[in-house]
Amino acid sequence: MGAKPASDALKRFTVLDLTRVRAGPTCVRQLADWGANVIKVELPEAMESGNGLGGSRHGPDFMNLHRNKRAMTLNLKDERGVALFKRLCKTADVVVENYRPDVKTRLGIDYEALSAENPALIYASISGFGQDGPYAKRPGFDQIAQGMGGVMSITGLPGQGPVRAGIPIADLCAGLFAAQGIMIALLEREVSGKGQWIDTSLLQAQLFMLDFQAARWLVDADVPQQAGNNHPTSIPTGVFTTKDGYINLGVAGQVIWKRFCDLIGREDLRDHPDYAEGADRSRNRDALNAEIEAFMKTETTAHWVELLNKNGVPSGPIYNIGEAFEDEQVKHLGMAQKVTGHARGDMELVGQPVRLSRTPTSMTMPPPEYGEHTDEVLSELGLDADEIAALRADNVI
Repeated sequence: MGAKPASDALKRFTVLDLTRVRAGPTCVRQLADWGANVIKVELPEAMESGNGLGGSRHGPDFMNLHRNKRAMTLNLKDERGVALFKRLCKTADVVVENYRPDVKTRLGIDYEALSAENPALIYASISGFGQDGPYAKRPGFDQIAQGMGGVMSITGLPGQGPVRAGIPIADLCAGLFAAQGIMIALLEREVSGKGQWIDTSLLQAQLFMLDFQAARWLVDADVPQQAGNNHPTSIPTGVFTTKDGYINLGVAGQVIWKRFCDLIGREDLRDHPDYAEGADRSRNRDALNAEIEAFMKTETTAHWVELLNKNGVPSGPIYNIGEAFEDEQVKHLGMAQKVTGHARGDMELVGQPVRLSRTPTSMTMPPPEYGEHTDEVLSELGLDADEIAALRADNVI
């Protein structure tokens, strides 16, 4: 059958995927969805210890992470398995792994070993804390990185205590940054002809994602605190109660502030000395929020969203996830993409958030079954049926 590229954009590249759990698979999904020939390499089923983090193979998490890939089994603890993997690397463009930093060296599949087989190879590593340094051998876990990376200290209501983000933001961002690093390295290789080793970690990704909150500390030695649903600097921005639910308002800057007050007929707020400038609104945030909420409660969320957006004041409803995917704009953008799976039939998975006009992405292959493409990949490598059968008998595949 062979690979079915999800896009023409990256179909010339072959990626060997050694990753597990989330950060690594997130990285590789970006490459697979844009057409790379991704081969997911897993231990033979008899050697696996059961479902890991993320749940079962046929659960929503695994299936969303591993679409558009082929899968093979290979025992990298056996020297014959390592030899086969090195053969695959000779013609591959990218290897992605998220082992603890010392594991790949122990297995003999580290960058130095594989680049000797293929100097043009791009080798990407994702870890919890980096490839070296005092924490290098610690196990990586998203919530640990959220805590050490500062985001839990600024999430939640003031005085509430640390709160994790509702998504695995360190894992996801580490995967996305690794994919970006791979793209950069592939572009550079077009000039130099050489591969290179790139690495990132959950901790680095989480710190980078602090963005302006991190800059407040680095530039002004200002330690941000929890602000709940309030924006730390643009006021009034936050969640307000309406007649039938809640609304998000984004009244940022003087122009929008004045427009907002005029629109709701509250020139008294616009001209009040306690709220006249951004610094005043920040100092008197609680009183201002109470004034706005009392007014918002007089009409429905839909009424305010329509009126405010029509007049250039950012606002929006607050959905649960089911409601989010039912929104007419979300449907228009095609963020739920159909694919036919082996075990669960037709289903929808989360689509890519980027459109390319000539080389769009699609769901061409369902998440692979265990070792589904082992024989196919080894046949492409030049092995015959008897050789493959012998490897399977010895638990090499």
